Amino acid sequence: MQRRTFLTRSLATLVAGSVASSLSGCGFRLRGLDTPMLALDALALDAAASDLTPVVREALESAGTRIDDQAPLRLNLGHEQFHEAALTHGDAGSQDVELRLTAPFSVQRRASDAYLLDQQQLDVVTTITVSSDDLLAQDDIRAEAREQLRRDAARQLLERLRPLAEQ
Repeated sequence: MQRRTFLTRSLATLVAGSVASSLSGCGFRLRGLDTPMLALDALALDAAASDLTPVVREALESAGTRIDDQAPLRLNLGHEQFHEAALTHGDAGSQDVELRLTAPFSVQRRASDAYLLDQQQLDVVTTITVSSDDLLAQDDIRAEAREQLRRDAARQLLERLRPLAEQ
């Protein structure tokens, strides 16, 4: 019995190793792993009072950027806006709804007020399924989707700021 277990585990290790080698050989990597820190030391954050602001602040700080009002660059972050669009028609049963978060942003030099990134738009989308039978669950599903969209928008913002860090 021990020999069979040993052979099974050895075969599983061999197969897993070859699959991992194949995937890494073609450039596959898990998203979020081995992502370099944002190389901006400090950034001033001038943001509208919205639920997106603390998420962006946390994402910047976890990427290694210090939030400092005297930083040489200023990130201007506008109000978040949510848009909903029904993807399925009908009143009964479950419906697919598209949720979209948009928020304007720009980056300026503090000394000259020159724009390094002129007015741009964060734009993230998700689709949720809601049921007309359970109204309480609809609110929870929408709230979770909005939080996920905020996190996705913060990640998108970090990716857009990355070229500034490389200058």
